[in-house]
Amino acid sequence: MAASSDSVVLLTLQSPLCHFHCAVLQSRPQRWPVPAAFLRRSLRALPARWSLRPQPLWKKVLSSTAVGLPLLFGVRYFTAEPREKRRMRLMVDGIGRFSRSLSVGLQISVDYWWCTNVILRGVEEVDELFLEDFQAPPHELFQEFDYQPIAAASLAQVHRARLHDGTAVAVKVQYIDLRDRFDGDIQTLELLLRLVELMHPSFGFSWVLQDLKGTLAQELDFENEGRNAERCARDLQHFRYVVVPRVHWDTSSKRVLTAEFCEGCKVNDVEAIKSMGLAVQDIAEKLIKAFAEQIFYTGFIHSDPHPGNVLVRKGPDGKAELVLLDHGLYQFLDQKDRSALCQLWRAIILRDDISMKTHAATLGVQDYLLFSEVLMQRPVHLGQLWRSHLLSREEAAYMQAMAREHFEDIMAVLKALPRPMLLVLRNINTVRAINTALGTPVDRYFLMAKSAVRGWSRLAGTAHTSVCSISLLRHIRVVWETLKFEVALRLETLSMRLTALLVRVLVHLDLMPRTEGLYQYLET
Repeated sequence: MAASSDSVVLLTLQSPLCHFHCAVLQSRPQRWPVPAAFLRRSLRALPARWSLRPQPLWKKVLSSTAVGLPLLFGVRYFTAEPREKRRMRLMVDGIGRFSRSLSVGLQISVDYWWCTNVILRGVEEVDELFLEDFQAPPHELFQEFDYQPIAAASLAQVHRARLHDGTAVAVKVQYIDLRDRFDGDIQTLELLLRLVELMHPSFGFSWVLQDLKGTLAQELDFENEGRNAERCARDLQHFRYVVVPRVHWDTSSKRVLTAEFCEGCKVNDVEAIKSMGLAVQDIAEKLIKAFAEQIFYTGFIHSDPHPGNVLVRKGPDGKAELVLLDHGLYQFLDQKDRSALCQLWRAIILRDDISMKTHAATLGVQDYLLFSEVLMQRPVHLGQLWRSHLLSREEAAYMQAMAREHFEDIMAVLKALPRPMLLVLRNINTVRAINTALGTPVDRYFLMAKSAVRGWSRLAGTAHTSVCSISLLRHIRVVWETLKFEVALRLETLSMRLTALLVRVLVHLDLMPRTEGLYQYLET
C-alpha cells in the first residue's frame, strides 16, 4: 500500500516535468530540408498544379511574345553596328511618340463625342431655364416644342418648335450653368496658355486670349446675337441670295434665341448641293462675295463662318441661296483699317511693291511680304503674277516650310496687327477652306480683289461727300475704279506673257543662253 502511494506521488511530480520538456522540444526550430530535396519536391508538385489549371493557347502565345520580343530586340541591339543601333533607337522613340499622340487624340475625340452625343441637357434643365427667363415652361410659349435637340455645340443646343401661329422656328437654348462656368474656364485657359508659354516661349498665345476675352463673352448674350443677325441682314440686303433667319423677340432672352427655321445642307456638302441641281461654282462665288462685302465695305464681319453656320438651299428662282447662322461672334473693322486692307489686297494682286509696303505699314506691319503671304495663304513673289488660282504642290510645300521656319516672325506680324484683324484673318481662312472643299471652282483672290476695289471706291466716296454726294456719281466712281483695276491686271498679264514669248523666241534663235534660271522664269 505504501509502495503504490509512492509511485503515484512520483508520477505526479514527473508530469509537470514532461510537459515542460515537451514544450521545449516543440519550440526548437525544425531543420530545413536539403536544397536538392526541396527542388525535387517542387518540381514534382508543379506539373500537378499545371495539370489542374491548363492555360489557354492565346495566353501562352501572349506571354511568350511579351517575353520573347524584348529579349530578341535586346540581343539584336547589343550585337548591331552603331548606325543600326541609332536606327533602332529612333524606331523605338517614334513608336513612343506615336503612342502618346494616339492617346491624346483618342482622349480628345472621345471627350468631344461624349459632349456632343451623350451630355445633352434634359427636360428638367430646359424647363428650369425657361421658368427663370420667361416664368413659363416651353409648352406655354410654343404650340409645339421638341425636347430632343437637333443640334448641340459648346454653348447651347437647338430645339425645333412651332409658334402658336404655326410658324416653324429653331430655339437655341443656352446651357443653364454656362455663365457660371465661363469665368473659371477662361482662367483655366489663361493658366494653361501661360504654362505652355513658360515651357515654349516662342509658342505664346496668351495675348490673343487677353484681347479676345471680351469678344468671346459677348457670345453668351443671345440678345446681342439677335441684334447682330438683324444688322447682318440689313448690310447684305442687296444680295438677294443671302438669307438671315428672322428673330422672334417675344420668345427670346439673353439665354434663349428663337429664329425662323431654315432647311438646307452644309455649304461644303458637294453631293447634297449637286442633288438639288445647284452649281458649285455659283455657290462658291456667292459665298466669297458676301463675306468680302463685310470685310472690305461694311466692316461688320461674321467671325465664325464655318460650314455648319452656312447652309445652302434652292431659292424661288431655282438658284442657290446662302443661309447665314450663328451671329454671336462678330468683329468690327474701322474705316481706316478697311481702306488700308482694300488697297493692300489690290496691290498684292497687281504686285505693286510700293503700295504693298505703304498699306501694310498703315496696318502696323513692317514685314509686308510676310504679311501678304499670311493674308493670301500662298507665296507672293514680286514681279510674278500667279499662273493659276489653284495652289501648286511646290507652293504648298513653300507655305509649310515658311510657317515652320518663320514662326516667330509670323507671331510678330500678328501681334503688330490691329486686334480686330485677327478675327478677319479667321474669316478669310475659313472661307478659303470652304472654297477648297468645293474643289476651288472660282478664283477667290481675283473676286476678293474686285470687292476690295469696289469697297475702297465706296469708302473714298463716303469720305469726300462734297465731291461724290450724289449716288449716281458714287456709282460711276466705283465702276471706274473697278474698270481700272481689271484693265491694269489684264495689261500686266499680257505684258508678262509677251515677255515670256519674246524670251522663248530669243532662246529658239540661239540669241540667249539656255540656263536653269531662265526656265524657272518662263515657268512663272
